[in-house]
Amino acid sequence: MRKRVVMSWSGGKDSGLALLQLLSDPLVEIVGLLTTITETDGRISMHGVRVELLRQQAESIRLPLIEVWIPSGCTNEIYENRMIEAYRNPLMISADAVASGDLFLESVRAYREERIASANKEALFPIWGRPSLEVAKATIDLGIEAIVTSVDPSQTDPDICGKEFDLDLLAGLPTDVDPCGENGEFHTFVVSGPFLAERVSVQRGEIVQRDGFVFADLVPTGLENAL
Repeated sequence: MRKRVVMSWSGGKDSGLALLQLLSDPLVEIVGLLTTITETDGRISMHGVRVELLRQQAESIRLPLIEVWIPSGCTNEIYENRMIEAYRNPLMISADAVASGDLFLESVRAYREERIASANKEALFPIWGRPSLEVAKATIDLGIEAIVTSVDPSQTDPDICGKEFDLDLLAGLPTDVDPCGENGEFHTFVVSGPFLAERVSVQRGEIVQRDGFVFADLVPTGLENAL
């Protein structure tokens, strides 16, 4: 019997690479995607991507989406309570494990392991420990197309916001910036890749600054055939 797994899904490139790796495992069955969304603006938390695009993305992946809505400035207590509610979803109840696309932050991994274990699930980290530059290049080589949607201007140049995550962008990053943005330097949204049946078609909207971060507003224009 295959292990039933829910993917903790940010919509970004690292989640995409982790999902792709799990999809290639004959002993794993991905049963759903789990995403936190901020209530005040209806966007993926931290990534700043509209929930409409997230839903289009999930539809293109052909997996059900479990939406966890949290308030802006969410406290840890509220977050954990909302996650407890999410784990009552039938898909979460039926799952054996929850997977994440984390790379090397030990504190993040430990927190996830604790919370997932408290729900009697196994925590999986498909791309854990791989060097960030290797992961970044593998993402590009495998045809995962992503756009930088959120940047912490205190850590890197906000001008990369709205740009494609490609080799040119990687080459221009300062040496103290993690190539995958694992320290929160930037976040991305995947618009095309091997796990998407159709391309998520977007238009780049305004670049805005909000709550100390810079965001590229991606505007949904529907789905178009990727072939």
